[in-house]
Amino acid sequence: MIDTRLAGKVALVTGANHGIGAATAVALAAEGVAVFLTYKRLPPLDEPAYPEAYDRARAGTADDVVRRIREAGGAAEAAEADLADPEVAKALFDQAEKAFGPVEILVNNASGWLSDTFTPTERDQFGRPLRMVDAETHERQFAVDVRAPALLIAEFARRHVARGASWGRIVGLTSGGPEGFPTEVSYGAAKAAQENYTASAARELGCYGITANMVHPPVTDTGWVNDEVVQYAATLPLGKVAEPEEVAEVITFLVSHQGRRVTGQVIKMY
Repeated sequence: MIDTRLAGKVALVTGANHGIGAATAVALAAEGVAVFLTYKRLPPLDEPAYPEAYDRARAGTADDVVRRIREAGGAAEAAEADLADPEVAKALFDQAEKAFGPVEILVNNASGWLSDTFTPTERDQFGRPLRMVDAETHERQFAVDVRAPALLIAEFARRHVARGASWGRIVGLTSGGPEGFPTEVSYGAAKAAQENYTASAARELGCYGITANMVHPPVTDTGWVNDEVVQYAATLPLGKVAEPEEVAEVITFLVSHQGRRVTGQVIKMY
């Protein structure tokens, strides 16, 4: 049995009311980590291309995730937060510290995802609606996927150094982007920027005992997968859609003792 040496650590996981964020919170709690979850309830998409369950998941709180963790003997608290607000980073760390003590693990999972494009195309390959890039799509995507992770990393580092800590972990979630991301162009650009911020954190913060990595999940069933997506996944190397728990296992490895020499990487899953 592998000892991850995570018992007693404290984690802040964003976007954890469903999907990969929720699975990560549960997985870390199972290793003895006290988890502070953030979430933001989103309005329904009301779009046939998305299963109804996806709307329900997006609109929900993190109460069920917290309940699952507590019923299994773990420690968890949750707070709703709009990561587009630049003042939120400090407030979240204050809340997490009040609940459990200093945050040692930061998982930047939340996304302001949307589909936008430079072409006059109304639907993507999965039948999801598209819109042309404009100031609104850029601002929404970059506020949550670039500025928020950067501010959270900065707050994490500031507090870590101030208390003289020597152990810390940062993990972000990406879907690629440096090579371009057709039909999700603002998302791709934002994730490319987040990858760069995280790589810089790995270089600058390693001397303080902090590792920083990104995980690039495969096509993962977080509730949005429809038949067209399943058919697409069948063409990929492993030929199937992943479950959020599979991604959470990789994140758990990266923050564990076994992942102590892994930093500055984008771990691509298939």
